[in-house]
Amino acid sequence: MKYHLFGRTGLYVSELCLGAMTFGGRGFWEVVGQTAQDGADRIVGTALDAGVNFFDTADVYSFGEAERILGKALGPRRKDVVLATKVRGRMGEGPNDVGLSRAHILASIDESLERLGTDWVDVYQVHGLDPVTPLDETLRALDDVVRAGKVRYIGCSNLAAWQIMKANGIAAQHGLARFESVQAYYTVAGRDLEREVVPLLADQQMGLMVWSPLAGGLLSGKFRRDAGGPEGARRSRFDFPPVDKERAFACVDVMRPIAEAHDASVARVAIAWLLSRSVVTTVIIGAKNLEQLEDDLAASDLELTEDEIAWLDEVSALPPEYPGWMLERQSRDRGPGKASNMR
Repeated sequence: MKYHLFGRTGLYVSELCLGAMTFGGRGFWEVVGQTAQDGADRIVGTALDAGVNFFDTADVYSFGEAERILGKALGPRRKDVVLATKVRGRMGEGPNDVGLSRAHILASIDESLERLGTDWVDVYQVHGLDPVTPLDETLRALDDVVRAGKVRYIGCSNLAAWQIMKANGIAAQHGLARFESVQAYYTVAGRDLEREVVPLLADQQMGLMVWSPLAGGLLSGKFRRDAGGPEGARRSRFDFPPVDKERAFACVDVMRPIAEAHDASVARVAIAWLLSRSVVTTVIIGAKNLEQLEDDLAASDLELTEDEIAWLDEVSALPPEYPGWMLERQSRDRGPGKASNMR
């Protein structure tokens, strides 16, 4: 297992992070996974033994049950891991049981800590945008939970680049804790993140936690253009995240021979491609059983060749968009080595 610095913090995290969204299976989350405590114990134990030291969950996953199961599965080994959870989702019927208000954040962190069975979380992430709460209120509340010792670092998920930059500008102006990481959707078949967010991450030294690296199972190799997928597969019942399926299957067509050359699964190749991207800090993997987990963990040992990465880059390339193509064009005569050509 390889370990990467988490943004500009001093934390080292495993390049594979175990996500707990499959734990519990209450209500809406039943379609994602229904792993009970005994199964979670085995999955978490296997991940720990493989060198995984990063675990991610959210209060809204199975309405708190995923946090509770993960906390019990970690047990006394919690002190040895980096633990992340999230806030924003609806956790009750009341009008203030959702969002990123000061009231909801201060109540939610205590409830998450209790469910997880810990005194602190290492990374506390906003799970998305709250359009009615000012960013400065959210950031002040998050800074207070950091100062109280309940949270080590804060991060965000599912925000636009300008929203992330605005938030960290407010934090810098007022001396508040800033977002140190972004959790975002990114796959070989869905590279939209590269347009705005990836350049921001590199410039601001922020960590990237990738969610849904297999596009909800579509890149697992178990789905085909005309035949659909296996019975009971999550993607068959919950068609999310949105994906250009023609682009996805074109990527799978290239990944199949690469997988055969390495005696690996298509899923493993999809994850290995992500691990080859310099901006990726960690890839969140989720598993319903040990077989899935062990296959995903093996991606850490799969080294794609330069040619294989180039093939995947080519088939998955984003179409040029403005202002990207203009920025690239105007940068051709600038940068290291360019000035020496001037007379």
